[in-house]
Amino acid sequence: MLKIHLLVSFLLLFALPSETGKFRKVKSGGEPPGITYLVPGTTPVETEQAEYVAANGERFAVEFIKFGQEGKAYELLSLAATAARSKSTTADITDVAGVAGFTTSDELAFFKGANFVRIKSIKPAADTSNLIALAKSLSEPLEQGDGEIPVLIKHLPNPEEAQKTAVFVSSFDTLERLLKHPVLTAVKGDGNADAAIASFGPSQVVIVEFNTPQLASENDKRIVARIQELWKLGQPAPTAYKRAGNYSVFVFDAPDDQTAKQLIDQVHYEQVVSWLGENPNILRRAQERYIDTTLGVLVTVLKASGYALIGCLGIGGLIGGLLFGYRRSQQKATAYSDAGGMMRLNLDEMTANRRR
Repeated sequence: MLKIHLLVSFLLLFALPSETGKFRKVKSGGEPPGITYLVPGTTPVETEQAEYVAANGERFAVEFIKFGQEGKAYELLSLAATAARSKSTTADITDVAGVAGFTTSDELAFFKGANFVRIKSIKPAADTSNLIALAKSLSEPLEQGDGEIPVLIKHLPNPEEAQKTAVFVSSFDTLERLLKHPVLTAVKGDGNADAAIASFGPSQVVIVEFNTPQLASENDKRIVARIQELWKLGQPAPTAYKRAGNYSVFVFDAPDDQTAKQLIDQVHYEQVVSWLGENPNILRRAQERYIDTTLGVLVTVLKASGYALIGCLGIGGLIGGLLFGYRRSQQKATAYSDAGGMMRLNLDEMTANRRR
């Protein structure tokens, strides 16, 4: 066990390679500053900070953070992108590197699996080609994981656009650190809930997914009671709210009720059921698949046979019609002969002489 522990420690210590592509690591050590963006209670599994130099002498500071869950890596990416947007015109999350990431004129960050990597140019160059090349080179050996962004992001209204700026929070206790809306004091995740936050013009949509129906029900009761309390006190309340399955969906600051309704109606809860042990319905489902496959094959064979019969009859009828027409034309061109069409001597001079 001691040898295994030492081996794991060695592997963790050297998470970032000494050389990758045309880049060489020249310095390593220190705690990555990116962990300051983390929601309290999040503990990385592994961290490392290093400095790389390109073949042309351009230098980059790299921070690597590994988590126990992929959601935490995406959470840090979304929070880092939000911070970058406060300094840069754009820092949209796209597929620039890894599974998803963002880039600015001097910074690139991405996540892949449970890993988060951020690269900053120490002296920004005229272009970002080396920045992107280093990111792709560091991304290649990392574990792929699910290879997808969190499903909750995909359930936001207009998810392709929302993903670019949405903030994701994984396994949170409270959202008060990120959002200051009074109603959110009623939301208690207890480390067993995720949230996605996205802006649509002046409106803001928040989806909270609770991992159990009990937790979702308890929070829904508190939220409804809190909204009614805010109405009575004349304090700001959500423009719209609904519970959908294990989701609690909020719309804040919408310009009118119609806009809020359009946004909230685009959020649908998709239930996923999985068995912790062996699925007791596996035999029945296998039988259903077998029956469906057999019926599909039978229908296909009958269709193919029908098409083949129709095709044969059609081609046979066409050939027969052409042959019949050809023989009829021959008969019209030939004079009557009692010799059955064979040569006949005109001894009785009964046959007309056609050569003139």
